Amino acid sequence: MGSTGKKVAFHTLGCKLNFSETSTIARDFQQEGFDRVDFCEKADIYVINTCSVTENADKRFKTIVKKAQKINPDAFVAAVGCYAQLKPEELADVDGVDLVLGATEKFKITQYLNDLSKNDFGEVHSCEIQEADFYVGSYSIGDRTRAFLKVQDGCDYKCTYCTIPLARGISRSDKLQNVIKNAKEIAAQGIKEIVLTGVNIGDYGKGEFGNKKHAHTFLDLVKALDTVDGIERLRISSIEPNLLKDETIDLVAQSRSFVPHFHIPLQSGNNEMLGKMRRRYRRELYVDRVQHIKEKMPQACIGVDVIVGFPGESDKHFLDTYNFLQELDISYLHVFTYSERDNTPAATMPDAVSIKTRKKRSKMLRGLSAKKRRAFYESQLGTTHEVLFEGENKKGYIHGFTENYVKVKEPWNPALINTTHKVALNNIDDDGMVRFAFVQENQSVMA
Repeated sequence: MGSTGKKVAFHTLGCKLNFSETSTIARDFQQEGFDRVDFCEKADIYVINTCSVTENADKRFKTIVKKAQKINPDAFVAAVGCYAQLKPEELADVDGVDLVLGATEKFKITQYLNDLSKNDFGEVHSCEIQEADFYVGSYSIGDRTRAFLKVQDGCDYKCTYCTIPLARGISRSDKLQNVIKNAKEIAAQGIKEIVLTGVNIGDYGKGEFGNKKHAHTFLDLVKALDTVDGIERLRISSIEPNLLKDETIDLVAQSRSFVPHFHIPLQSGNNEMLGKMRRRYRRELYVDRVQHIKEKMPQACIGVDVIVGFPGESDKHFLDTYNFLQELDISYLHVFTYSERDNTPAATMPDAVSIKTRKKRSKMLRGLSAKKRRAFYESQLGTTHEVLFEGENKKGYIHGFTENYVKVKEPWNPALINTTHKVALNNIDDDGMVRFAFVQENQSVMA
């Protein structure tokens, strides 16, 4: 379809999965003749892809709506995503919002646009979450370096703190042949790295053909993607410890494309807390997963999600988690301060932890994360790695990541964008990033 002359802009909150879905929705708009512009530019329609996990989601949303209205008071504003599914009426009441679409409707957004006239009240189209039982594939190609490829959606787990099953529905997967097709499309655009995303990607295969059975497993997916030509790197974004099997770790260790980087949610290092959270493993299994990875890939990077301040978490429980993580051979932490979510069992649990204590514990774990990352980076000095360089000039430097997720910096050189080079890691800068020397064949790039 030719250009309509209309402009659309997008703002994405939250996870890699949201970014992949925003990209797919944006491509639908472009097929309808819209021109995509940055969110800070004047547009006819602003689409905000919301997240329910972040704290103060409503405040962040209102701020973004105000930003859009300031740029163009006459623009049509649409809200989609997890928060739009959970609290559609709340978002519709925000001044300036014209349309709110839930979990299934967001992928049909162009069908809900009539004349783009401002509405007196926000119009809501959201399904009962039980209706979100079909799969919509998506991937992001926002920059030239890496793409987020969605392989799975929804979750059948019932963690007591989590709203994702309410926002995204049951676990379901893309067909394996479609994942491979999307991976090939990404490779054809010269993108060097694919990050696999989903809500619970280790559950891949469930609902692939519209039923609860696993047509394929996550291991099948990894094996198939490892054969796709043109992709230099494949990265597993986040996988539950109980679903990360020895066979998958062994395959990554021998893979031509999958990199030695794992992000494995822990949430608590105390078994009593894990039980209250209704997690499907205990800390002993987590230790086993870390040990198996390090045995097969000693230089692997391992990231960990942790929640602090969950109801009933005493000082003893927290110190149990802190000491557990201190002893564990991991590389960094993502620390989440627990916040109550409507319609979750945890929200009504007794023994709430004070906000002050939550913040104090969060600060302690963030400090531990900085030490862990520093120790991991120091362990990599003197080793040789492949670095994929990014496309952004940040204060006169270009940044990149090794295959095992060490962040490096080099004075800005646009010739390096989206290229891979062998480097020797030699020291850590004041800002915590690693400096390096190009190895032999790439010395000329430094000129």
